[in-house]
Amino acid sequence: MMQDQDGTIHNVKSSFLYASAKGSPLGSSDPVAAAIGLLRPRTVVEAGLHAAGPWAVRFDPFPHVKLGVVARGECWLALQGQEPVLLREGDFYLLGNPPPYVLASSLTAKPRAAKPLWDSAANGAVRIGPEDGEDTYLCGGHFSFDDANASILIDVLPSLVHVRAADPRSKLLAHLSELLLAEVEASTVGGSLALDHLAQILFIHMLRAHAGQADRPAGWLGALRDDGIGTALRAMHADVAHRWTLKELAGISHMSRSAFAASFKNQVGTAPLEYLIEWRMSLARDALRRGTRSISELAFATGYESESAFSTAFRRVVGSSPRQFRDTAHHAADSEPDLRDLSLTLAQSDSAALPVTRTLKLSDAAGSRLSQAVERRVQPSVTSCLTGDGQAPNAGRQQKPQQKMPGRAGRRQLTAKSPTSAN
Repeated sequence: MMQDQDGTIHNVKSSFLYASAKGSPLGSSDPVAAAIGLLRPRTVVEAGLHAAGPWAVRFDPFPHVKLGVVARGECWLALQGQEPVLLREGDFYLLGNPPPYVLASSLTAKPRAAKPLWDSAANGAVRIGPEDGEDTYLCGGHFSFDDANASILIDVLPSLVHVRAADPRSKLLAHLSELLLAEVEASTVGGSLALDHLAQILFIHMLRAHAGQADRPAGWLGALRDDGIGTALRAMHADVAHRWTLKELAGISHMSRSAFAASFKNQVGTAPLEYLIEWRMSLARDALRRGTRSISELAFATGYESESAFSTAFRRVVGSSPRQFRDTAHHAADSEPDLRDLSLTLAQSDSAALPVTRTLKLSDAAGSRLSQAVERRVQPSVTSCLTGDGQAPNAGRQQKPQQKMPGRAGRRQLTAKSPTSAN
């Protein structure tokens, strides 16, 4: 196990210091990196699908993100309520909070449930039809996030991001998938770590591809591409402790205050200072849950002159005081002591590699954490290739995030103390 000071991705410590880690500033000049840091992504690389002849597989809804590539052949992707899409060899797809969907050789094939197929995977592969007649090979995986912050990203992703093989951006994605496939087939020492990181790099490049497509992405992710609004967003994220005013942000964006406020709300979905307050409180919730900063430290780190002012803003956004929120989170952790240092031994009998012992460090002791740990314990092969019906907690239904995040429709309307200051 690597001994970096941060969260766990799979069973391996990441070298990325999250925004609320001890000794690190809350700000980050890269809003995407900061948002993903709060999400605490857990990567599951799944058994590849090898198919021959007519076939169709039905998948349940998934509350977070799935990612896949057509390594060989082609197939149809039919998301419930949407027109089917033909995926050709070399195409990549990302599914954000997808509804029930079907992958199939043809739209007339009768689908079978995915879960029993992936439960019976052997040697890192799911097979449909005779092996010598195989004409389709799909690889994929999924990412599960902290439910409390998942909406930061899920709310700005469409249900499908499709990057075609002919897209110039696909060339780099193809290189990454080749590396990932090589790791799967090699099953060598360090393969689990390499797979985790390669899958996450692939995820980042899919987000970039989505942001670069002709249709502007929703919310803050799309606004980052705007020279004016994107500059203001980066400035707010880089220095959350600064007492930003509407005048300052408009000046950074080279716009008048009225034009900036209107453009920001149109692109991001909320007013600039409301967005800043909600982002500050997202960071604060994360730090309080993990015990990385005291309430007084958080007050100054998020731009408030006193603990009282911070507590007022926190209560307005979250619905409870910082102390109540922290105590409730810590009480939940203390009530489940087995989850605070849970060791699971997984002998990968279906792999050519030697048995591997996996230790999962779980700092959050909500029931979903145990479900996620157990879910990883029963994966058919965590060192196998990618797409399948790996289920995150409560994956059979659409999950609602516990807290509303910046850019989310239907959020609480916040009233700052001053119309031109976020404090």
